Amino acid sequence: MSYVIEVVRGDITKANTEAIVNAANNQFWMGAGVAGAIKRAGGEVIENEAVKKGPVMPGEAVYTGAGRLPFKAVIHAAVMGQDLRTSDKLIRQATIASLNIAETLKIESVAFPAFGTGVGGFPMTACANIMIKAARGYQSLAKAIKRVQFCLFDELGYKVFSDRLKDES
Repeated sequence: MSYVIEVVRGDITKANTEAIVNAANNQFWMGAGVAGAIKRAGGEVIENEAVKKGPVMPGEAVYTGAGRLPFKAVIHAAVMGQDLRTSDKLIRQATIASLNIAETLKIESVAFPAFGTGVGGFPMTACANIMIKAARGYQSLAKAIKRVQFCLFDELGYKVFSDRLKDES
């Protein structure tokens, strides 16, 4: 079974999906960027629940409830450790770990931000290449997932991910 992969521009806390993914550190404290936006919109309960599940190895993921947000779950992908640095390998592992959790929870649609491109300083183009390739590679394993969305907050991220998805088709 395969699913649809799409790219949208917008606020991930308002995504039209059953779950969203947080680009996290391996302790799961939620400071700035996507994590901060999720915490502001959904409440500190999300961070409190996530922190109790950490620390994990970078590249792994956990899930929590969504607080005030309308999602079935927030998946927290540990894209970096306490050094706030990431790599191709960690982005790939965290993307797959997040898809594994969505599949386990029988989530039909999940929205991802661009991993590691904010605080982690990872290049947007490389991130798009890695995440879209990982999502494509996972399609043959998916049973529950019907739609994977990459939700980019700014025009640059949206354009880079859109162009990369077109190149993949």
